[in-house]
Amino acid sequence: MHSRPRIIILLAAALGLSACAGRAHGVLIPVQATAPGTSNVEMLVATTRSDKDAAPGEMFSGARGDRLSFADIAVSIPPDSVRAIGEVQWPSAPPGDPARDFVTLRAERLDEQQALARFDAMIARTPRRQVLLFVHGYNTRFEDAVYRLAQIVHDARAPVTPVLFTWPSRGRVLGYGYDHESASYSRDALERVLRALARDKSVGEISILAHSMGNWVTLEALRQMAIRDKGLPAKVKNIMLAAPDVDFDVFQKQIAQIGDNARFTVFLSRDDDALAVSRRVWGDKPRLGAVDIREEPYRDKLAGDHIAVVDITGAKSDDPSGHGAFARSPAVVRSIGARLAGGQALSDTEAGLGDRLGNVAAGAASTVGSAAGAAVAAPFALVDPVTRENMGERLEAVGDAAGQTLNAAVPGPAQ
Repeated sequence: MHSRPRIIILLAAALGLSACAGRAHGVLIPVQATAPGTSNVEMLVATTRSDKDAAPGEMFSGARGDRLSFADIAVSIPPDSVRAIGEVQWPSAPPGDPARDFVTLRAERLDEQQALARFDAMIARTPRRQVLLFVHGYNTRFEDAVYRLAQIVHDARAPVTPVLFTWPSRGRVLGYGYDHESASYSRDALERVLRALARDKSVGEISILAHSMGNWVTLEALRQMAIRDKGLPAKVKNIMLAAPDVDFDVFQKQIAQIGDNARFTVFLSRDDDALAVSRRVWGDKPRLGAVDIREEPYRDKLAGDHIAVVDITGAKSDDPSGHGAFARSPAVVRSIGARLAGGQALSDTEAGLGDRLGNVAAGAASTVGSAAGAAVAAPFALVDPVTRENMGERLEAVGDAAGQTLNAAVPGPAQ
């Protein structure tokens, strides 16, 4: 039996595979250079991180701030011909080459009024005035979160206004305990951001994408909001929980308080190494993002709570831990984008999601590009109250075909 310190080291190693190793610091210093074929992603940032003693090009550190701070950042992404979908191409050293690297074009700190004005200008240019709020996970530096959201928005081809909520993660593989407490520290601030978005008359709808430990702060903020207001704002349409590092039993209690007036989708994987180790850290209690949806009680409990499930076990990505496949698997990130672009939720249940997947891909192809059609049609197991009766047979078929179909439909990252 492993000691607790050894388990924490194993957890840090598993999660650290997809985090900060080998990345240059200071990448948020804006550059003036441009290159043909690049794409720009603009985002508004709200953070509980501290800007005190932040290094040049860092903006905000992993320390806890005493207030909610804001920033406006624009990121240039190199041409698709020189990068793989799902990949963040970090400069070997700042400032980077926009022809082959992610580089920062603009990075400005804002006060609250400036942030609101800048946000309203961005949302006015967005179809359906749709916001995508992203909440990152454990072991994530500020610049990691910025570049990851830029990558998701670009690769998903989703017409949204990106908003990053970033909480004080140390960005260190052995900072799991500190990060978890920092997530809890930030739940009131996230609730404040969500309230501001919901009140803003310029906003048409809000989608939330949370990853890993970011699901904890997201669910806690939503729970608080629902308790205070007897439900979530009507503008909150889609809540996507990717690899949630949350105790399954605790999630059940949170959902009971949040209610079912928002549409939840959980992206889970049985081959997520990080969550396998996290389970041992937390007393061998199952983590929501790694449950086996083929087994009870998970199958019926999630269906009873009207939670749609996307089982991405075996999804092809460049993340050896399997923990970041939601953003780094071309098929998964494009499927998210197709739903957002088409105005449809992954948790729509008027017909079985498994049956509707191909139709959604066809309908969204004109918006997100021909590559998205193949990506959305990749054989993920999608489970909702309509399809759960024959889920076992579907999953077996998916398991047999997944490797061949994914390899054919979506090429792997360039080596």
